Amino acid sequence: MMNQTIETMLAHHSVRKFKDKPLSREQIQWIVKSAQAASTSSYIQAYSIIGVTDPEKKRKLAELAGNQTYVAENGHFFVFCADLYRHELIGKKENSDVKDTIESTEKFMVALIDAALAAQNAAVAAESMGMGICYIGGIRNNLPEVQKVLKTPQRVVPLFGMAVGYPDQDTDVKPRLPFEHIYHENEYEQDLEAYEGQLDEYNKEISKYYNQRTNGARSDTWTGQMGKMLSNKTRMYMKDFVQGKGFDLK
Repeated sequence: MMNQTIETMLAHHSVRKFKDKPLSREQIQWIVKSAQAASTSSYIQAYSIIGVTDPEKKRKLAELAGNQTYVAENGHFFVFCADLYRHELIGKKENSDVKDTIESTEKFMVALIDAALAAQNAAVAAESMGMGICYIGGIRNNLPEVQKVLKTPQRVVPLFGMAVGYPDQDTDVKPRLPFEHIYHENEYEQDLEAYEGQLDEYNKEISKYYNQRTNGARSDTWTGQMGKMLSNKTRMYMKDFVQGKGFDLK
């Protein structure tokens, strides 16, 4: 049954231009508290959130993220991090040998999932208060420099940013993949003809969306976008960086 929460989530769209109006301390606290209310595997809470208010740090992060101006110009900028630093300290505090566990691929996946769940709660909270958000994966373009800006310790990996603020633009909701293409019941549907047919229909919808949005300047398809993007190798340093931060991915 449709309700206000679902309406808020279905109306989500990325905002890349914000009014010059900072979030209040109370708004920041509600967003972070909402993030903390997200589910967390085995209560491990393997993430941290860094709020960036220093204009010079925001400017540097914007540069590192590919000169995305909205990283610097927003109401507040959050960085979500996978964080097992505190768990290493817990091992010392409790005289427990936690090294192999916190270096494992499994616990790194837990940290990634925990951070993503927290971030989506934060996004819904911000949007429910009339704000807009934009996830910033571009900070992973150069994590060695990002960690210098944020002074993150060992076993902490900045994953993505989130620009939050009051929208200063109107943008449409981008059509998502068909329900039938995403949702499989009981087992993974592997009817290739139907699968490709769904992609073809989605391509038509996306092409129409871009054509209308740009007055005919664009009409590209989703599969065309993905084929081009995935053939371009980016951030291939990531495995070495993650391992260098104390995650041996055992």
